[in-house]
Amino acid sequence: MKLQRTNRLRALTVGALAVTSALVLTACGSDDNTSQGGDSPSKADAGGIACKGEGSNLLASGSSAQKNAVDAWVQAYQQACTSTKVNYNPTGSGAGIQEFLQGKTAFAGSDSALKPDEVEASTKVCKDGGKAINLPMVGGPVALGYNLPGVEDLVLDAGTLAKIFDSKISQWDDEAIQELNPDADLPSTKIQAFHRSDESGTTDNFTTYLKDAAPDAWPYEPAKAWAAKGGQSANGSAGVATNVKQTNGAIGYFELSYATGNEIPTVQLDTGAGEPVEATVENSSNGIAAGKIVGTDGDLAMELDYTTKEEGAYPIILVTYEIACDSGNDPETLEAMKSFLTYAASEDGQNQLAEIGYAPIPDEVITKVREKVSTLS
Repeated sequence: MKLQRTNRLRALTVGALAVTSALVLTACGSDDNTSQGGDSPSKADAGGIACKGEGSNLLASGSSAQKNAVDAWVQAYQQACTSTKVNYNPTGSGAGIQEFLQGKTAFAGSDSALKPDEVEASTKVCKDGGKAINLPMVGGPVALGYNLPGVEDLVLDAGTLAKIFDSKISQWDDEAIQELNPDADLPSTKIQAFHRSDESGTTDNFTTYLKDAAPDAWPYEPAKAWAAKGGQSANGSAGVATNVKQTNGAIGYFELSYATGNEIPTVQLDTGAGEPVEATVENSSNGIAAGKIVGTDGDLAMELDYTTKEEGAYPIILVTYEIACDSGNDPETLEAMKSFLTYAASEDGQNQLAEIGYAPIPDEVITKVREKVSTLS
């Protein structure tokens, strides 16, 4: 049963990976007598996708963590709508936020919520007194993928991971790893720890986990930029996953869909629960459900619990936010943006996530997202 589910996830993920972020998305119906412009009446296909903003060129960039999710949404969305181009560039969360704050994109994707200074800066691009807000749209586990032939079901804990990624543990047969894997035949292979070279919300979430769960072993403050010494770097989640797949002795962090799509085994985490916890959609959903909304004044930023010891709760989780102006959006792309984000937050859009290794946002949160998207102006 587990093999069948894994193969299905892999097939779906590969399908999503095949769609590039430059695919044309459409945002109008197929009737020849449709009037053009953002104020034209909405149309909807049989799946309920409302197409608005005909003729717009909608640009967005940011989180590479959600690229596979965006690709899946693109596949479904473009079947219903046919004239508006939407291009999502997975530049990384940090770069995506900067491009949004420079007015280059309609919205950004980020795996960590905006900082207060970024919200303040957004008032220059969000006209008429508007500001940027966080809209949680994609969830899921940050998996630890590894390349160690002959070693299955590898178990690590927060302290050991912190030492590995801080170059304090350098070989796979280190005593700390052996204690966690007493039945494994661990080789003396050198550990090749890969981290992100670009500023990344995935890095921010992973280092937050290390800091919260192993404060004595991880002396660095969580941040989008990698702070520890040593190791090797690669650009984007795709770059880290590719290097792990190609390098014997490698370990790296990236979203589960990258592990599934590349057939990379993932670490089980010893959280202090009765059994080690796998990086699965179901287990990460348990972690996300324990989070809470802490944003105010229409902002939906969430606070996650990285130290949970609940059975079956995977603790290294992230929520990817779509970042847009609550008001003062560019009128030329506003309707197309609302149309696409409405679909992404819809029941159908969220249901697609679990099929490709992501976790849908919990109902009580995504309901608020849908309500907020409808009020963007």
